[in-house]
Amino acid sequence: QLSGKPWNSLMVGENETFASEFILLGFTTRADLQVMFFVLFLAVYVVTLLGNLGAIVLIRMDLHLHTPMYFFLSHLCLLDICYSSTIIPQSLRDFLAEKKVISFARCVTQLFSFATWATTECYVLAAMAYDRYVAICRPLLYSVLTSQRICIGMLAGAYLAGVISSTLHTVSIFRSPFCHSWAIDHFFCDGPPLLALSCSETRASEVVVAVVVGFNTLSTVAFILVSYSSILAAVLRIRSAAGRRKALSTCASHLASVTLYYSSSILMYLRPVSSHSLQQDKVISLVYSVAVPMLNPFVYSLRNTDLRNAMRKAKSFENTNKTFVYINETTKGLKR
Repeated sequence: QLSGKPWNSLMVGENETFASEFILLGFTTRADLQVMFFVLFLAVYVVTLLGNLGAIVLIRMDLHLHTPMYFFLSHLCLLDICYSSTIIPQSLRDFLAEKKVISFARCVTQLFSFATWATTECYVLAAMAYDRYVAICRPLLYSVLTSQRICIGMLAGAYLAGVISSTLHTVSIFRSPFCHSWAIDHFFCDGPPLLALSCSETRASEVVVAVVVGFNTLSTVAFILVSYSSILAAVLRIRSAAGRRKALSTCASHLASVTLYYSSSILMYLRPVSSHSLQQDKVISLVYSVAVPMLNPFVYSLRNTDLRNAMRKAKSFENTNKTFVYINETTKGLKR
């Protein structure tokens, strides 16, 4: 049970105790709207899982997609599954639960996990920009500059950066005592709404969060912009209009994904807590934590010829199998 006394996430004094639970206020207290949100979130989660898992399976099955670009894309899909699964299942439970509580340990774990996947995604998107840069600007050196060893090294570095950054992020937020309230005005444990509960000066924590998020976001954005500036310069030197369209089409889906992801992330984290509107933050959070993971596989499949061809081949293979099964069953029936 929660008491009405001030409490802290860490033991900071004799009269203060460990927090055992937070209350997630979510979007609304109206029962009919909560059912609507439950159905909406469930539909989005199912589509997210099916879309991203489908893309991963497709990439694994089709030998033509065993390239660095699709290697990174498969891990992008995996990250989308991971951080959707960090948030949405808890939200689904809360929509139907009378007490919308989350334990302190689970809140810490949720924030740490989400920050890890989100940060790793920044570096994977940057790695994908590097792949496009090499493919268009250094095609003769593509097999050398995107070798299996280099790709695995970049991916390992992305995950390591995610773990280190999320550790700093999580520790900086939970180092302060929370005594204004134990009710988080959000649908998951995120940094800004947690800092809003602190009863101590949060300036240091805000600076740490801004530096960590700012470094990861701005450094990867800068790398992506430099890569695409070089790509654009190379594309403009192509004489054929068809060649220019083909080169740009391979980058269009990646640019769309980058724009969706970074615009909402920057808007959420790289502004002071005092300027945050918690209701507005919920809407922004929905974009990068719920909508983007669902949209990514569709953005890539709709704008990518290779993936569309792989889907057509998979569908053709499935239809062929069904035909063979039908013929076998018919043959068995005739023999009887």
